[in-house]
Amino acid sequence: MKNIAGLMKQAQQMQQKMQDMQAEIEAMEVEGQAGGGLVKAVMTGKGNAVSLSIDPSLVAEGDHEMLEDLAVAAFNDAKAKADALMQDKMKDVTGGMNLPAGMKLPF
Repeated sequence: MKNIAGLMKQAQQMQQKMQDMQAEIEAMEVEGQAGGGLVKAVMTGKGNAVSLSIDPSLVAEGDHEMLEDLAVAAFNDAKAKADALMQDKMKDVTGGMNLPAGMKLPF
């Protein structure tokens, strides 16, 4: 029975750590770039778009399709960075538990 009580306590601690981590990630902002920094996108750690910055030289060129592609690439870059942040934070939270391979959290 001691093992079950210890496991329950460990699960409660992990749940609290996960809630704290989720709040921390939601407050974080990541910046993605495309076109050598000519287009920059900022997203929250949860993947919500915050802002988009486009260098004025791109607008003057008049290449609308390229501008759209760069904006999408910048947001994708920011999303990839947000995902990487979340994975790193999850390692911190679950580092002390011996979870079976392939088990994903939250359940």
